[in-house]
Amino acid sequence: MSHQIIKDLHSRYTAKKYDADKRISAEDMEVIKEALRLSASSINSQPWKFVIVESDEAKQRMHDSYANNFQFNQPHAKEASHTLLLAYDPKFTKEKFSKRVDAEVSSGHLPADMYDQFMGAYAFAEMNTDESGYNGGWTKAQVYIALGNILHVLARLGIDSTPMEGVDAAMLTELFGEELDGHVCDVALAMGYRKDAEDWNFGPPKARLAQEDVVTVV
Repeated sequence: MSHQIIKDLHSRYTAKKYDADKRISAEDMEVIKEALRLSASSINSQPWKFVIVESDEAKQRMHDSYANNFQFNQPHAKEASHTLLLAYDPKFTKEKFSKRVDAEVSSGHLPADMYDQFMGAYAFAEMNTDESGYNGGWTKAQVYIALGNILHVLARLGIDSTPMEGVDAAMLTELFGEELDGHVCDVALAMGYRKDAEDWNFGPPKARLAQEDVVTVV
């Protein structure tokens, strides 16, 4: 199939070795940041925080976060151009949602007289909130929508990436507590450019189940 979307998805793969001398341009980083902002989420909840690890100091902190676990991902902390922490709000309250509805009105997307009606959409969050106010299972699911979005954006930009659930959430909270601001990071994304001839995962064709095994039209 020759469609550009399919070409993007065929070119995307999980990088295993980055060229530490190559950096994502400032222009491309602006596209990435805006694409993150525009990611979809249930009821436009946006219950997330995206932290971009760029400076040498922050990369050292990212490197240090692997002290106890997942050392196989540790090289990416310094070799990748950037690392994206995708963090979710474990206690997304109705008051926080109201700020999103304020943005719906101020943007012109939602008529002001429908404010209270749209606030009722918070019921989707309430259905996933326990007695302690925790709804992290639901908000974490929203983060993966943003992850899928940015993976395609990076493929279109010709930037390599590595999704990493192999991160230590507790250590990241300790080392990036100020930036995370109460959000929890269980998944990160290394971004940059592969090290030619050293990335063993680059080149082979996609290994996916047949379309008829995973897609059913009724």
